[in-house]
Amino acid sequence: MANQSGEAFDLVVKGGVCVTPNGIAEADIGVRQGRVAALGDLGSAKSAEVVDARGLHVLPGVMDTQVHFREPGFEHKENLETGTKAAALGGVTAVFDMPNTNPGTIHPSELGDKLARAEGRAWCDIAFYIGAAAENAEKLARYERLPGCCGVKIFMGSSTGNLLVADDDTLTQVLRSGIRRVAVHCEDDYRLRKRRPLAEAEDAHPRLHPVWRDEETALRATTRLMKLAQEAHRRVHVLHVSTAEEMVLLRDHRDIATVEVTPQHLTLEAPDCYDRLGTLA
Repeated sequence: MANQSGEAFDLVVKGGVCVTPNGIAEADIGVRQGRVAALGDLGSAKSAEVVDARGLHVLPGVMDTQVHFREPGFEHKENLETGTKAAALGGVTAVFDMPNTNPGTIHPSELGDKLARAEGRAWCDIAFYIGAAAENAEKLARYERLPGCCGVKIFMGSSTGNLLVADDDTLTQVLRSGIRRVAVHCEDDYRLRKRRPLAEAEDAHPRLHPVWRDEETALRATTRLMKLAQEAHRRVHVLHVSTAEEMVLLRDHRDIATVEVTPQHLTLEAPDCYDRLGTLA
């Protein structure tokens, strides 16, 4: 925008490196009545409050597309009010909440219950995933379009209740039911169950967690998913990738797959993190 120095604002953020749809550049931001009213060189514009953002990046509110607010069933960990409040304080203006609650979100009734629980308690915009399961696979094309539903989530490895799509036949059925991009937790459930005793011994240490849930467990599931997604012509989003091997595979499947990684997988290293942090890691 052009110089708006003659205007008055409630807030001016000066000199930050602004991230915008048109690119990244240094600019001032003028805010009026809670909305961005001007972006550019605001010179000596009048404002009730001025924030010096020189040397800092200024981002719009971001979306967190994978949160676990644990309501209903696990409110002792977190709930919709505390989770959305924390999101808002961190600059997150919209969240997608996962379905592995108790009960799991696999039918419209459970989705409706979550929407009702969020009414008047959410501090930011919120939508909910429908979890894929054998019992709802044929209905997901309709469920994924319900108001308040952000999409379908697939757990290929063990999760809460019946939220599990472990075999290829059911996974194919899920992928062929609907058109929206599907979010997927990739772990091979058969290998997980076979290796679980490694982590359940009486003297087991938290450092055995990545031995049990190892790179091969993740890579097997992601490899199977890429094959079936291509056959079904369904776009997928692979969540919280933690192995270099998977990234090599996913790089070659950009036509159908997007990917995300979480901060701890970039900053913590096993077994050191388990020796220092124990189960917190």
